[in-house]
Amino acid sequence: MGNNRWTRRAVLVIRNMKFQNKLMFGYLLACVIPLISVSVIIFNQSAAGLEDSSQEFASLYTSQIRTTLNQFVEEYDKVTKSVLVENGLIYNLAGEHSLSMDELINQKMAIQRLMMRVTWLKSDISTLMLVSRDNNVYQYTTTTSRVNENALLSRAKEWNERYRNTEDPFFITGLHDRSYYEDKGKGAVVTVGRVLFSSDGAYAGLLLIDLDPFILLQLDQDFVLARDKYGMSVIISNRQKEIVYHSDAASGRLTWEHVLQSGADYIKDSEDEDRIILTGSTSEGDLFIKTEIPRSKLLQKINRIKGVTVIVILLSCVIIALISFGLSYTITKPIKALRRSMKQAEAGQYVPIEKEQANDEIGSLVYSYNKMILTIRTLIEEVYIAEIKQRQAKFLALQNQINPHMLYNTLESIRMKVLAKDDEESAGMIMILARMFRLALGKGGSYHSVKHELEYTANYMQLQNIRFDNMFSLSVKIPDEILHCTIIPLVFQPIVENSINHGFLDYSHPMHIVIEGDWNDEGEIVIRITDDGAGMSKEKLEELLAMLEHVELDKYKLEDGDNKPESSGLGLKNIAERIKLHYGDKYYLTIRSGMDRGTVVEICIPKLLG
Repeated sequence: MGNNRWTRRAVLVIRNMKFQNKLMFGYLLACVIPLISVSVIIFNQSAAGLEDSSQEFASLYTSQIRTTLNQFVEEYDKVTKSVLVENGLIYNLAGEHSLSMDELINQKMAIQRLMMRVTWLKSDISTLMLVSRDNNVYQYTTTTSRVNENALLSRAKEWNERYRNTEDPFFITGLHDRSYYEDKGKGAVVTVGRVLFSSDGAYAGLLLIDLDPFILLQLDQDFVLARDKYGMSVIISNRQKEIVYHSDAASGRLTWEHVLQSGADYIKDSEDEDRIILTGSTSEGDLFIKTEIPRSKLLQKINRIKGVTVIVILLSCVIIALISFGLSYTITKPIKALRRSMKQAEAGQYVPIEKEQANDEIGSLVYSYNKMILTIRTLIEEVYIAEIKQRQAKFLALQNQINPHMLYNTLESIRMKVLAKDDEESAGMIMILARMFRLALGKGGSYHSVKHELEYTANYMQLQNIRFDNMFSLSVKIPDEILHCTIIPLVFQPIVENSINHGFLDYSHPMHIVIEGDWNDEGEIVIRITDDGAGMSKEKLEELLAMLEHVELDKYKLEDGDNKPESSGLGLKNIAERIKLHYGDKYYLTIRSGMDRGTVVEICIPKLLG
């Protein structure tokens, strides 16, 4: 359930993502996923190939070491066998206790000559020792360092016990210190020896050759460089599992003393995941070779490959991202311009996209859209604006006409007064009527001030009071700032006329009309015209409100030809339509009725200074 919820959420996020982002991320994924996959495959193949190459090189290196050691063993086997040629000398070694003093001296000199010949066979030999069965020590050295005979005998006894009964009398000891040398110098040596037997099979003694461990491996420089490059270690041990040679000690990375102390740890069999281990041995099995390659060294190279791969991937991703952004921006730019133009069209601004478009599907879409916008704008100019102009013409005609019914009543009142009294009151009525004509027609139907609209309404009230014996009173409560604002003509007077025509009961009920103005929270002008007349029924109020609600829909419609003008004046609907036409749909005219009597008409118009 949780996975399904996350899946649906991811799908919803992708669905609501902007088209440019979808395009860009889609292109990125289409390029980056194959790039990463190919890079990972190449990296794994390279890492595996590097490890295989290292193992192949280590195998080759081990093979070279095996060849070198075979040659070493063969050479020193021959060198030590050369002593056996002196059968008489070897026989005498087995029976020194029965020789006279002169024979012992002659034998010692013969042994010295023999040892000298042996050292000439191999220039690597610096110290040669012979220990007889009777523990007499003979030594020959090309250096100044001599062997302490007593110290050597204890070591020779150990070797005698270990190698005397083996199948092969030739042996190579493990690394050991130089403690039996008189100088007790530092370092370690390897001893190559042979157990000597006389012709009758009797034990005669030991032939010992001390060698520097470096002599065991004499590789060319290319192999040494490759060994150091891969960090390989070469460990050579003998049959007794004693360490004979360690390349780290030979190269100075370890001391011989450390190798002597931890020799067993280097040659024990173990499966170490941190190292690649290859083994081998000489042809006779005298020496065993163990080659180790640290995986950390390989990992350094592999990590270097990984680093290069990551950098290449990142650079490729950046380049792909830039290309993706450029492509998505190029594709979505005309779409965004089309969307902005559509928003303007929704707001009533029919403006085509002016920028030159590419000759592709989107450019064709923009071209069709521009053609549609121009067609709509033409239709608006030909139909919509023409209808508004016709409506405005109708408004101007209504504005400039004089209400015939009002004019008839006024003239009738003047006639009756003139007949009855023949005094200045008739002249006053004529003066008021003239003033109303002047206010109504003075600006040809354009905007005039709220103050002028109030003067026109006040003059109308004076005429009605003459007609109805002062039954109406008018109160004005409007701030001076509002008085100087502009308003369309003939707004207050038709509303007051409706109040008198429909709200005046009889002469026993005088009517009071109040015109008050104020500002709303948005700084717009709100004017209320309130009377205390008869009011209206609930049904009549609902009918009027329904008519006013349809004003916004009817304001641009042409009236039917058979519609007759209202006999009661311009009417509330006409005023409401004019407010919508001139000021916009935000502004209005509404009507409310009192509980028992009275009516309130409220209008809202913008603040416009003349």
